[in-house]
Amino acid sequence: MKRSREKRQLGMTLIEIMVVVTILGILATIVTVNVLDRLDQAKVSAAVTQMKNLEAALDEFRRDNGFYPSTEQSLKSLIEKPTIGREAKRYPRNGYLKGGAVPRDPWDCDFIYHSPGLNGNPYEITSLGSDCAEGGEDADADIRSWESQ
Repeated sequence: MKRSREKRQLGMTLIEIMVVVTILGILATIVTVNVLDRLDQAKVSAAVTQMKNLEAALDEFRRDNGFYPSTEQSLKSLIEKPTIGREAKRYPRNGYLKGGAVPRDPWDCDFIYHSPGLNGNPYEITSLGSDCAEGGEDADADIRSWESQ
C-alpha cells in the first residue's frame, strides 16, 4: 500500500500542469507588452536621431552652396550633386552622407522632405511613424523635425 501511494505522488496532475502553463502565459504576455512598448520608444528615438543627422548634412550643404536643396532636389542631394534647380557649385566629391544612400526611417519608410518648409521653416523632415501614413497616435504618430528639438 505504501508503494502505490508513493507512485501517485511522483507525477503532476493535469490541473497542476494547466495552472503552471496559465501562469507562464500570463507572465509572457506582461513581458511582451512591456518589451514592445520599449521597442516603439526606441524606434521613435532612432528616427529623431536620424533626422538630426540629416539636418546636420543639410546645414553643411547650405554652408557650402548658400541654399538648402529644394523639395524637388530632395534629400538625394545629400548623396549626389543635384541636376535640377539651383546649381550646387561647391559640392564635395563624396556628398554629405556616408554610405551612398539616404537612410530610411526605423520603419523602413522614406523621410519626407520639404524646402522651403510648409510651416515657415527653411526645411522640414517628417517620418510618418510605424504605419507609414500621415497622422496616427502613439507609435503611428508622425515625427517632425521642427517639433523634436
